[in-house]
Amino acid sequence: MIRRLFSFSVFLILGYSVSFAQTADRWQQKAQYKMDIDMDVETFQFNGKQHLVYTNNSPDTLTRVFYHLFFNAFQPGSMMDVRSRSIEDPDGRVGDRINNLTKNEIGYHKIDLLTMDGEDCEYSVEGTVLEVDLPNALLPNQSCLLYMEFNSQVPQQIRRSGRDNKEGISLSMTQWYPKLSEYDYQGWHAHPYVGREFHGVWGDFDVAISIDPSYTVAAGGVLQNNENNNLKRKVFKKKKKTWKFRANNVHDFAWGADPDYNHLMHKAECGVELNMYYQDGPLASEHWPHLGKIMDEVFNFANARYGNYPYPVYNIIQGGDGGMEYPMATLITGERNLTSLVGVSVHELMHSWYQMILGTNEALYPWMDEGFTSFASSEVMNHLKKKGLIEGDVQQNPMYNSTKSFARYTQSGYEEALSTHSDHYTTNRAYGAASYTKGSVFISQLEYIMGKEAFAKGLLRYFNDWKFKHPNPNDFIRVMEKVSGLELDWYKEYMVNTTHTVDYTITDISADSGATKLSLTKTGVMPMPVDIEVVLKDGRKQYFTIPLRIMRGEKLRDYGSELKVLPDWPWTNSSYSFSINQNIENIESIRLDPMGKVADINSEDNEWPVKEINP
Repeated sequence: MIRRLFSFSVFLILGYSVSFAQTADRWQQKAQYKMDIDMDVETFQFNGKQHLVYTNNSPDTLTRVFYHLFFNAFQPGSMMDVRSRSIEDPDGRVGDRINNLTKNEIGYHKIDLLTMDGEDCEYSVEGTVLEVDLPNALLPNQSCLLYMEFNSQVPQQIRRSGRDNKEGISLSMTQWYPKLSEYDYQGWHAHPYVGREFHGVWGDFDVAISIDPSYTVAAGGVLQNNENNNLKRKVFKKKKKTWKFRANNVHDFAWGADPDYNHLMHKAECGVELNMYYQDGPLASEHWPHLGKIMDEVFNFANARYGNYPYPVYNIIQGGDGGMEYPMATLITGERNLTSLVGVSVHELMHSWYQMILGTNEALYPWMDEGFTSFASSEVMNHLKKKGLIEGDVQQNPMYNSTKSFARYTQSGYEEALSTHSDHYTTNRAYGAASYTKGSVFISQLEYIMGKEAFAKGLLRYFNDWKFKHPNPNDFIRVMEKVSGLELDWYKEYMVNTTHTVDYTITDISADSGATKLSLTKTGVMPMPVDIEVVLKDGRKQYFTIPLRIMRGEKLRDYGSELKVLPDWPWTNSSYSFSINQNIENIESIRLDPMGKVADINSEDNEWPVKEINP
């Protein structure tokens, strides 16, 4: 038997590699993939050989491992198929399409051989999960070689991956190979694939793809044989061309291929090489050539605001069914106007921070991925409007519409708690509202609670403390507590584990011996600190903040000036009063939450006199 001691020197580590921090309870497993893929573009079938060096950095002895077999979802009767046909509001891209696939259109992975250090493994396929019994236990701090031979069929393009998408892209190869499941402090995460997000082991990928020489291959990695780039090889008829890619410190690998790809390259100011791969089309031909310059500015803004992007390349690839993010790459549909093209590109790029680098478990915490990304995307798009790179009105609060939309949604009866597993929301509507909208409101309201300065520091510290790990909600909120000096666990518990709503009301304004007495009522269950703007008739403005007692502190500034901090409001108390040192005749208006940052379900009673004021 070959001992489980393998040198990692056979894998060349690129300059952007980082060490994986190990702590007693938050260790990281390690996977080093070497894959050789032989693709037949006539049958859409491919053979694969996978050498996987797996290092067990956990304190546990492992006797089993699991792989994801994503393509098996694209078969009639699969869990994805049944879920799509039985859920109240199916994804229109899926519907009953899987159920109608023919034998030549389905997807599959068939395992021909699987060994551990040369010894055969016993295994069984359970839908989209491969269950493997190891012939020898993998002890803590040991490594083994898992070798697999497999053959697969690329399904008709339905959701994310597949062949011949609606825009004519031949191959959208995402979630396409037998992928080792993650094992962490919470155990195995061998979730069946029913259409949601993913989770993976940090590692390195060496991938060689042999394909018809007329095809251009674009992938989420660094191309190793650069002579392939920018060449059309339609003169060759029989011999395949091999494309070699390397990606380090990532938890997935995706690619696309088509004989009609155009390739544009733009070197960003920050040093990242931006590659755009697209087909000619009425909109694509007009707008894709502008994408590099615009995304250059996105990197400048994002690196300063959210943390430095650590990889040498980023590739925007036409393919898929809309937009889906992967390490160092995204696949998007390309026939879009410029604002739409930039919007989807920005959103998918921002996933590089909130999932590809800060690798939260999307099955358990999809809102930490989609929500944080949506928040960042709103800020980035607003910045691009300020720069005049895209059209649209610049907003003082780019999250205003999302916040008010979410406040209205809470009254619909469809809301489910953020703690719900992503696959187990009862409707797609509830999943989307929670993961994208409430997730973005979660972080936007936190900025309101902490103050802009502390929040900005917290975003960067979160990135630097938890990059290349798998942070959870507690990890994020603890970072924000450290930089702000506030207790914020109450906020996380209300937002994640409940569907309680915020509702504050101005109940009375009255003269009080030359001052003005303001009375407020908390009618919602969820407590929040309250910011108040007082506009005087001479145009001057005064700002007040009422902290919650459970915060154990307060923000000191925002709104461009110092805030007057009022006594704490105990969350058990439904009412609160204080005096403004101004005669009531001198006051033009009073407004709660003047920036519109809080998802108050009835903002009409937050103003005096009652009128609609948009930020």
